[in-house]
Amino acid sequence: MAYNKNEVLKTLVEACLDGKGFDLSILEVKDLTILADYFVIVSGRSHLHVRSIAENVITELETYGITPLRKEGLREGTWVVLDYGFIILHIFREQEREYYNLESLWGHAPRLSLSQIK
Repeated sequence: MAYNKNEVLKTLVEACLDGKGFDLSILEVKDLTILADYFVIVSGRSHLHVRSIAENVITELETYGITPLRKEGLREGTWVVLDYGFIILHIFREQEREYYNLESLWGHAPRLSLSQIK
């Protein structure tokens, strides 16, 4: 099924925010790695909240026939990774996000604002 990448990114971000995810960052990494075009990083307040955000994203994108290629960390709920091919979503509990600090690791990646994808 063909789909618009910007629409998928927008839907994914909205699903994170609808799930009350916070401190959302969108890193454009397409010129820096072959892993993905975008890394989306968002925080949840607890194990349950992290899992809830992930399930919300999965459910919302499945309505468009889009399923993750890989899912990691759902059981633990501290760092969930959903790989959609051109988007890799990282959902962290606050403590783990601070510890791993992916934004610093990919600090040279351009950041997109929410208004740039809406």
